[in-house]
Amino acid sequence: MDTNRGAIAIVDDDGGVRMALRELLRSMGFEAVTFGSAEEFLDSGRTRQVGALIADVHLPGMTGAALVTALADAGCTLPALLITAHDDPATAELIRRAGPIPHLRKPFSDEDLLDAMQRALGT
Repeated sequence: MDTNRGAIAIVDDDGGVRMALRELLRSMGFEAVTFGSAEEFLDSGRTRQVGALIADVHLPGMTGAALVTALADAGCTLPALLITAHDDPATAELIRRAGPIPHLRKPFSDEDLLDAMQRALGT
């Protein structure tokens, strides 16, 4: 059995953010796997093996918002949460185009992350 089945995929180009989120999610009882880019996540073959996705809006190459849209277009209905450090109209537009997806602005509290993940997962 794949030990990462149901894990939350974290896609962020900042290694420190990836590791901090992974440890935070683990402390909340979630399993997590990390990826440095949208392309790395797509190339991993795990898009249908994870239970949810946390993606940074602004990534080099494919953005997190574009990743969510591409997954949906491919029929992958993965619950997703977008995160961003940016609070500007361009970022808001990227998030809006990705659909009705929960999003958080960095920095966010542990409680905000847990609440957003529960909303994304429908729990």
